[in-house]
Amino acid sequence: MLWRGRRQSDNIEDDRSDSGGGGLGGGSPGQFRIPIGGRAGGGGSIFLVILVVLAGWYFGFDPSTILGGGDGGQITDNSGGQDSGATPANDEMKQFVATVLAETEDTWTGIFKSQGLTYEDPKLVLFSGQVRSACGFASAAAGPFYCPGDHKVYLDMTFFQQLDQQFGASGEFARAYVVAHEIGHHVQNLTGIMSKFNQMRQGMSEVEANQMSVRIELQADCFAGVWAHYTAQKGILEQGDFESALNAAKQIGDDTLQKKMQGYVVPESFNHGTSQQRQTWLTRGYKSGKLSDCNTLSGPL
Repeated sequence: MLWRGRRQSDNIEDDRSDSGGGGLGGGSPGQFRIPIGGRAGGGGSIFLVILVVLAGWYFGFDPSTILGGGDGGQITDNSGGQDSGATPANDEMKQFVATVLAETEDTWTGIFKSQGLTYEDPKLVLFSGQVRSACGFASAAAGPFYCPGDHKVYLDMTFFQQLDQQFGASGEFARAYVVAHEIGHHVQNLTGIMSKFNQMRQGMSEVEANQMSVRIELQADCFAGVWAHYTAQKGILEQGDFESALNAAKQIGDDTLQKKMQGYVVPESFNHGTSQQRQTWLTRGYKSGKLSDCNTLSGPL
């Protein structure tokens, strides 16, 4: 991935020196995260319809302006460890994350503008060990996550080492995909889908909530693919980059993780999607670059 020398985002909050310590468990139910191990985790079609309708009602616009069309035009090309110390490797990884975040800002600003909307840049918080967010406390064991309560993505960069060494998903664009997936949740938050899902799942059974969660997560994968589509158009991707992202999607699929961690799968507990589903939706967004191809909220997955 040809990221060096490009614009870096200023929307990085480096809290690594303030977030050490241990003893906290996984993330809050309000967080939307990349799973990193353990157990990941019928009805639901009526909830899908209600979710889309309420999103439009709550925010005063037709969700189809985001989910039902747009060619992502007017994309702007603005070129340019648990250790909290500023080691050279640590600095370079922070620069990488800041560059990827900048690329998501440019792409989603253009897409929203093409729909007559304004994109609000999220913050990305780097932490080490544990962190407090508007969604509660979380440890690095929860994996990267997005908190809709404060519009922030939280990332302990040691996850990238896990992605490579524990899951066999190496490559810079595999890491970029992780960031882009969480930004996909931010897009859902801005369009009203996320907030209504958080409200509605309180009245769902666990199985129904998991089924809806899978659809939300797969849409974030598809949105990450849309971002990758426009990133490729800029000439940033190198040969094998997208394949590394696909491999990452495969390695963090619910079925693959459950087989690895417990030796068997429990489909009713899936809340991110199978490896095949994650790869399918990531590829769909990448090939078309159209948000209309990312409607996971209804129909078969």
